[in-house]
Amino acid sequence: MQTSNNYYLNNPLTHKDRQLDKSASEWVRSFSCKDMKPLIICRGPIRKEAMDVFDEMGIHGYGILLSEKDSITYTNALAPELRTLTDPDRVHRVPDYTGANKEERNRRIQQIIRIAHDNGYNSIFAGYGFMSEDAEMVEAMEEAGLNFIGPCSFTQKSAGMKDQAKRTALETGVSVTPGVNNATSLALFAKYGKDGLAKCAKDNNLSVDFSQCKDEEEQALALLAASYDAGIDIIDAKDIGEALKVEAKRMLAEKPNNRFRLKAIAGGGGKGQRILQSANSYEGASLEEKVEKAAANVPSLVLECLIELKTNGVGDNKNVLIEMNIDTTRHQEIQVVGNGEWCMTMGGRDCSLQMHEQKLLEVSVTEEELVAAIAAAEAAGSTGEAEQLKKDLVILQRMEEEGAVFGQAVKLDSVGTFECIVDGEAHYFMEMNTRIQVEHRVTELCYKLKFTNPENPADYFIAESLVEVMVLLARHGKRLPKPERLLREKTSVEARMNATNQALQPHAGGVIENWSNAIVGEIRDDQGISTHNPDTDVFMKYHLAGAYDSNIALLLTTGETRMDSYKRLAEILRRTELRGKDLATNLEFHYGLVHWFIGNGINARPSTRFIVPYLTAVGLLKEQANQIDLEYAYGQIRQSYINRAADTAAAWASVLDAKQLLVIRPLERLFAEPHYMAGWLSINKDTVSVGSDGVTWSENPILLLDRLYHYLNMDFEAGKPARYMIWDHDHEILSAAVGFYNTLAERLGTTDYTETEALLAKDAAPAGFSNEEWSGVRSAHAGYMAGTELLAILAHIGKATGFCELAVNDDLSITIPERLTDEALQKRMAKVLVPPPAAKSDEILAASGGMYYPREAPGMDVFVSEGDHFEAGDTLYIVEVMKMFNKVVAPFAGTVEKVLIDGDGVIIKKGQPLFKVSPDEKIEEISPEEVAAERRAKTAQFLQGLV
Repeated sequence: MQTSNNYYLNNPLTHKDRQLDKSASEWVRSFSCKDMKPLIICRGPIRKEAMDVFDEMGIHGYGILLSEKDSITYTNALAPELRTLTDPDRVHRVPDYTGANKEERNRRIQQIIRIAHDNGYNSIFAGYGFMSEDAEMVEAMEEAGLNFIGPCSFTQKSAGMKDQAKRTALETGVSVTPGVNNATSLALFAKYGKDGLAKCAKDNNLSVDFSQCKDEEEQALALLAASYDAGIDIIDAKDIGEALKVEAKRMLAEKPNNRFRLKAIAGGGGKGQRILQSANSYEGASLEEKVEKAAANVPSLVLECLIELKTNGVGDNKNVLIEMNIDTTRHQEIQVVGNGEWCMTMGGRDCSLQMHEQKLLEVSVTEEELVAAIAAAEAAGSTGEAEQLKKDLVILQRMEEEGAVFGQAVKLDSVGTFECIVDGEAHYFMEMNTRIQVEHRVTELCYKLKFTNPENPADYFIAESLVEVMVLLARHGKRLPKPERLLREKTSVEARMNATNQALQPHAGGVIENWSNAIVGEIRDDQGISTHNPDTDVFMKYHLAGAYDSNIALLLTTGETRMDSYKRLAEILRRTELRGKDLATNLEFHYGLVHWFIGNGINARPSTRFIVPYLTAVGLLKEQANQIDLEYAYGQIRQSYINRAADTAAAWASVLDAKQLLVIRPLERLFAEPHYMAGWLSINKDTVSVGSDGVTWSENPILLLDRLYHYLNMDFEAGKPARYMIWDHDHEILSAAVGFYNTLAERLGTTDYTETEALLAKDAAPAGFSNEEWSGVRSAHAGYMAGTELLAILAHIGKATGFCELAVNDDLSITIPERLTDEALQKRMAKVLVPPPAAKSDEILAASGGMYYPREAPGMDVFVSEGDHFEAGDTLYIVEVMKMFNKVVAPFAGTVEKVLIDGDGVIIKKGQPLFKVSPDEKIEEISPEEVAAERRAKTAQFLQGLV
């Protein structure tokens, strides 16, 4: 049986024996890692991947750390790794992984060290969670004699903290984003004065040797470091907020049209970051007034960043950066590998397709693929595309050069990621992630590393997994010679399958009850969720608890070209069947998005702001579809045939009745899944047009209908449940029709539908047909075509919403219609995609499940209390779901009569009543009859060109 969660079994590129001690070469055997006994202290797909890699390396004594959130707080959310790791002595439990504050984090670090020592573990693997970049934790592990599988504490301090990383980048000539990275120093100067640092140290009993500092900035950093070590605050979040407010005013005045990003230094993956809106987005009589309004938000945004990362405790490093937010940016990153002496890169990844700072679709960027794409564009005469690809190649080469220089400067002794933003022909260093990343597979599918004996070029071994490389570096370090990177595949792509609804909002609490097996070419990294019961081969249910991030699995594949990889990914998504209770994922979103790129331009260069306008366009499709009554439309088409001739009315009625569900069922599926509709319109935008002259088809609608069933994974398969495929009767009709047109194409000698239609419009039989036979062909054609007019409804919806105006330009940039950037429309379309739970007019329901917080932070006032009046848009509460803190605002104005939830961090469910309220205005309800009448009126507008 195929084990679908096991990366190596699913991917023939990587299935090999990794036990170096079995090699005939003494030099290769010397790099065995079998004496490693790691404790895995992370969770998610990386935990299962590490288990698989360790097993293949011959490392069998590893253990795993579980948080109570894995199995206690959320029932039935047991870590799926326990389905294969059944030895209880290798499973260790802690209340949670990192703790809620600094004191608890320190206790957790010591607890983990005790677990390691008490159970004979000699190393620690922290994956890509936040613990993997905790310099204090890494240092504590090192001091305890444990081998940390990841960058050492020196690298963590030099590169892991965003402020120090920027200082290092500037010193090494690496291009950085304009901004301010020393807010804590500025706050210190503002509070004590530059001449008062020594007095501050004395008053707080801090020992600081200022004579070793070359300037005032270094003095401030030394004083701050001493305060962190002592666990005291000489400045607090309020001081930092005020210092950054001053800087923000200057920056807002200099660039009033720019937004700015605030980033807590320990953040990552979008956490601990907030956007400060541009000055000109505020109303005001002067620029100064607008700047004041914008900058007034800085202190609260600073607090939000720190609270989200739980770094607002006494003694925490509370530094927050502020930098220019380049809104047209593409997000690219370079994989870096080093052993502390040498440093090299392994190509890039484009991670621009993201939302809420969470990556969604990631694609490889390699020199080999770009060179091939340039040649293909030039051969096709696509000059603009070729020129842009050449620029991308230069940018990639520069980023790789800088990544290696930076890695060398911070003495990187493991794997890390050099993250950049690309704006036009310029690029800027953002940060280095001192850990392996979620999307690391995108790189390792394109490149492998060859380690060669310096004394014998014929003596070597190859590492194909970056986790394997991390273990080798942790165990053998500077003994490892600098490797050569070898190409495996020119392109790879990864879709992050998340527990989100159709608007990409986190959706916790669902249960996966069935998941189809991985197909050939699919690499599914799913933490072990897909592992079947070994005795019954039955899928085991899994509860998506929502205690962590929203990721369920990583779906990957490769290709010779980017188009190849996207088409393979589309096929994986098409055939993936995922069902369960209250289950929502972004599977449909990915299917539509991948087809958007296939249909519009596979080499398109989207910015990080692409996804929300794209979702808005999809929402408009759904809104338009909601206004169409398919059964009414088909009935009107049927009646038009009956009205044409009384003597054939019964025959036409019979033909149309037999085909009704054949035509309507796939359309209903598209209407229910607007992301599928977006993908279908993208790859078929040139097949049909609807204008004043009616409908014009460039492809045979019967063949399109057949393709639509395939696109929706509704092909006929013996034994497949009828509700998931074309029905027997409809399959017979469609198969006969497809067979008829295939035979006709052969006999006419053309597959061009326009040419075929022109011939069928003539009474005279073409060569090879008798008059009688041709008459029968034309009659059969009329019968098969009857009712397919309804398929033009898709083109009508696309045209009515301007969906195809979201398009790729010759230079690979994307035109985003201005209307799609309107924030009000974006919010409205999110509600169209995911209507809020039905509520009584006197209550407010939970929009999603998660943890309920009635206040900004502990000790602060609640947002609303009983008796309070609120306006539309006022914050009512915060819900934490899948690691994201979402402020929920009032949809209308009213007064709180009763708060139904008591306490902080209370688990709530979607649709649960939270407040009893009295709205200021009575909500007008529309009757079902009025809704139906409006839909028929909208449908009639479409039918005007058909019947």
